[in-house]
Amino acid sequence: METDGGPLADRLRPRTLADVVGQDHLTGPNGAIGRMVAAGKLSSIILWGPPGTGKTTIARLLADAVGMRFEPISAVFSGVADLKKVFAAAKEHARTGQRTLLFVDEIHRFNRAQQDSFLPFVEDGTVTLVGATTENPSFELNAALLSRAQVLILRRLDAAALEQLLDRAEALTERPLPLDAAAREALIASADGDGRFLLNQVETLYSVDLPEPLDPAGLSALLHRRVAVYDKDREGHYNLISALHKSLRGSDPQAALYYLARMLTAGEEPLYVLRRLVRFASEDIGLADPQALVQCLAAKDSYDFLGSPEGELAIVQACLYCATAPKSNAAYMAMKSAWKSARDTGSLMPPQNILNAPTRLMKQVGYGKGYEYDHDAVEGFSGADYWPAEMEPQTFYAPGDRGFEARLAERIAHWNRLRQERGQA
Repeated sequence: METDGGPLADRLRPRTLADVVGQDHLTGPNGAIGRMVAAGKLSSIILWGPPGTGKTTIARLLADAVGMRFEPISAVFSGVADLKKVFAAAKEHARTGQRTLLFVDEIHRFNRAQQDSFLPFVEDGTVTLVGATTENPSFELNAALLSRAQVLILRRLDAAALEQLLDRAEALTERPLPLDAAAREALIASADGDGRFLLNQVETLYSVDLPEPLDPAGLSALLHRRVAVYDKDREGHYNLISALHKSLRGSDPQAALYYLARMLTAGEEPLYVLRRLVRFASEDIGLADPQALVQCLAAKDSYDFLGSPEGELAIVQACLYCATAPKSNAAYMAMKSAWKSARDTGSLMPPQNILNAPTRLMKQVGYGKGYEYDHDAVEGFSGADYWPAEMEPQTFYAPGDRGFEARLAERIAHWNRLRQERGQA
């Protein structure tokens, strides 16, 4: 490790790929990067992962490992003119046999046209592109660029990897961290998988003259608490709402409540969550428990009335109700089937006997003729055929055997028996 002056995170930067922590699935002998280095041949790649997981470090060490010139730029501070200079310089070095690894940090911040400008230089080998992004490349990068690069996913640093960083910091400074065991665990948890953030916090701890090791309360008082990574218009937003939806569908109220808390404490708009719960009540519960939709709409009204934070309790209640309710997607599947049938069959006319006849002409041509008024029939059920003449009766809605739908299934079966009997009479 480097031991000269400068920020602790810089002094602890790995000098070889083997020193990188938490990314063995990529940098190890069987990982994609490990295999590239062993072969001495590097293809263009996109490094996708959370902040502080080593993307820049890996790119720099990759260039060293395969003997390439390292050219870093940031999409935040660079434009087309900067890219032209980089490509021109790379061509000059290529004439002398020196290949260039172009590292583009925050590559997702380049617009589509700027991303397209990379393509000819990547294709002709002028540069080997290594892009770094915290955002989902599927959403943020051109398909053409993605087709020419391998996406490698860096993992959020786990507790073991972060502990390694603390050990290295103590070895480099030859000073133990001024923390008791519980505070050390709290420090690791506060980093939220970000190694750079952790080392910056360590540097702060070393800069303060403490008479004795801190406990968790003392650590919390000294250091600012890290805000959870959550971009409401980015992938983190969709990941958490997906996790909430799947937990609700899986009838796990504890996990559902956890993801709900993750979203709301990170600043998600409560009405967005409520809209998702209302949708869930119809899509995944439906008539297995009709009260689920009522609970969700009541939660929306309660939140409108109370606001935050008082109204958030109603959201919790709706979340727990949905998680513990019997599940059925029968209504959702019925909708999909019915919509498809409607598109496929076009504009077939309903039977004339069930059409209203507000004019004399309509009565003369047979509209409404022979209609059986169900309330006058035995059991309030006529058993009439309501389908267009060109269609066979269809079954779109098939209630399950859970919750209230079990009763609905009995009703439908009863009506089907009566319809068959009366049709045969």
